[in-house]
Amino acid sequence: MAKAEVIILLSLLSVITLSFTAVNGYGTLVGGKTEINDVKTNKEVQELGRFSVEEFNRSRGGLRSNGGTELVFSQVVEAQKQVVSGIKYYLKIEAMQSGLTRTFESVVVVKPWEDSKELLNFSPSPL
Repeated sequence: MAKAEVIILLSLLSVITLSFTAVNGYGTLVGGKTEINDVKTNKEVQELGRFSVEEFNRSRGGLRSNGGTELVFSQVVEAQKQVVSGIKYYLKIEAMQSGLTRTFESVVVVKPWEDSKELLNFSPSPL
């Protein structure tokens, strides 16, 4: 009797462990970040970078009217994605400001079924 209970308990623990360590076909944990390859030729990623810069400029209420200069999107140089409630993109973006190239990091969530994009974070990239 006790032996059967131990087998059932071990089976249950195995199922629980496997469900929390589910792995997709590429060896990445489900819900973990994955690198996006060929970022510079990926139109969707480049458009999300442009969206990030435009949203940042818009959130600043027109920097030119406040004496600042707007950022001008150049390109996304690195990107990762994570499946959450939608797809969360982590982007490293190059943009021009006052003639200088600067690097920024942004986080964007895309929910295709709602046709929505939301900029969660946009900040200068640490060196």
